[in-house]
Amino acid sequence: MRRLITILIITSVFLSCKQDSNLTDNQIKTELEKEFDTFFEEFNNRPIYKNLTQEIIDTISDDNLIQTVYDNIELIGDEKKLSNGQKAIYSIWWVEAEVNNGGFNQFYFNSSSKYSQMAYDGFKLIGAVKFAELMNTANNLYEENKEELAKYDDGTLQGFSDSYDDNPLNELDTKFYKLYDEEDLYALQIKYIRSNVNEFISLD
Repeated sequence: MRRLITILIITSVFLSCKQDSNLTDNQIKTELEKEFDTFFEEFNNRPIYKNLTQEIIDTISDDNLIQTVYDNIELIGDEKKLSNGQKAIYSIWWVEAEVNNGGFNQFYFNSSSKYSQMAYDGFKLIGAVKFAELMNTANNLYEENKEELAKYDDGTLQGFSDSYDDNPLNELDTKFYKLYDEEDLYALQIKYIRSNVNEFISLD
């Protein structure tokens, strides 16, 4: 999610540059393409650690820490082997990815819905109280409307699109986005990882 924000920042910077310079649209496009290419090349070639150690975590910058932890958890694969801290970071990552892309409806429509309770517990664990409250509200609202929403799950893109019609979850999306101004979810995750390193160190 931090990387998505970085992309948006890059875009806004260059749009700002256009307003303050004589750059043509083609020059702006070329510069943006260079930045994006560099960005995605670095992301695709990022180191992924099968085993995380105290030393590795200490050397990872805050900007890359959450992604590093997430990548490691993906390699573990078995949720039963995860610590509470790993479950928190992993499930929060999925909530952010889905909700920021297509809202709570997308989160529950996809298989990511299985992390709904884990995410609520995760938000509480790292101290994101307001995010936890909203996640709890979303979970309850989904359960109340689960049967109604299930009729749209026919495996088609049209069904997914239609599931947004009069969906009570929609009103929670804006609340979620606004919460970023009230709670620094990114900083809370970083703080938790740094303060509880043992929960993220590989045991084998």
